[in-house]
Amino acid sequence: MGYVKTAMLMAAMTALFMGVGYLIGGSGGAVIALVVAAAMNAFTWWNSDRMVLRMHNAQPVAAGDRLGLHALTMDLARNAGLPAPAVYLIDTPQPNAFATGRNPANAAVAVTAGLIHSLTREELAGVIAHELAHIRNHDTAIMTVTATFAGAISMLANFALFFGGSRERLGLLGTLLMMLLAPMAAALVQMAISRTREYAADKAGAEICGQPLWLASALEKIAMGAARIDNHAAERNPGTAHMFIINPLHAYKHDSLFATHPATENRVAALRAMTVPRQQGGTTLNRPVSASRVPKTRNRKQSGPWG
Repeated sequence: MGYVKTAMLMAAMTALFMGVGYLIGGSGGAVIALVVAAAMNAFTWWNSDRMVLRMHNAQPVAAGDRLGLHALTMDLARNAGLPAPAVYLIDTPQPNAFATGRNPANAAVAVTAGLIHSLTREELAGVIAHELAHIRNHDTAIMTVTATFAGAISMLANFALFFGGSRERLGLLGTLLMMLLAPMAAALVQMAISRTREYAADKAGAEICGQPLWLASALEKIAMGAARIDNHAAERNPGTAHMFIINPLHAYKHDSLFATHPATENRVAALRAMTVPRQQGGTTLNRPVSASRVPKTRNRKQSGPWG
């Protein structure tokens, strides 16, 4: 189903791309947009993960790193039944994380420096498990393709102001409206799949790490941090906002167009409901991740990098 949804999404984005091309250059513009979209489909399928990582200046984390981030991710990947993903670190103080890659065999998990310094090791395990759930559900292909197309559609719509054909066809007011509405349409496509995808990844992530409350606590901390700390790379590339575990945007008014995440309090409530005993209708969880990878912390107020 992950590949079917990706194909449907790529078709919808291609149609929108062609529509904007037609408004700019008529039938010739639509044909050019179709050719460009076909090339983008092929290019983004193979390269969009690397493009998104470069947008956020993510740096690879090698095995044996000082904080054990790589080892923790590998242990959780084994618990999820996944191939080992690449691990990346983003140098920004905002706590956040995302996963990318066209399939589980070519996937990466990226976390921010702010995430490592804001969370306990248990909470970090919950976040990484959530991102691994996206990989296992093949959500990452959808997220990376959508991010690339949304940015391209916004750029194409902005070009319309400089082409005489669009101004003749739509007038100045119509051209300005298209510049606003085309990115909004791309954002709506993003939001169409966002809520169920995040809830499903929360549930699967809790099962991967074995402790729903780890992720619930992490979501609360990340939401508070993301609301007050800027993520400049995300603000420059708002089309990637839906990839993060919590919306990283807040500094500019246009960020509301990309509000692709469910309310954090609803996600936390759903995770806490998973801790209800099985006889009361709760969820049976997988084996928790190895205690050697996630040591117990006695003081729940402790924050990273874990002493």
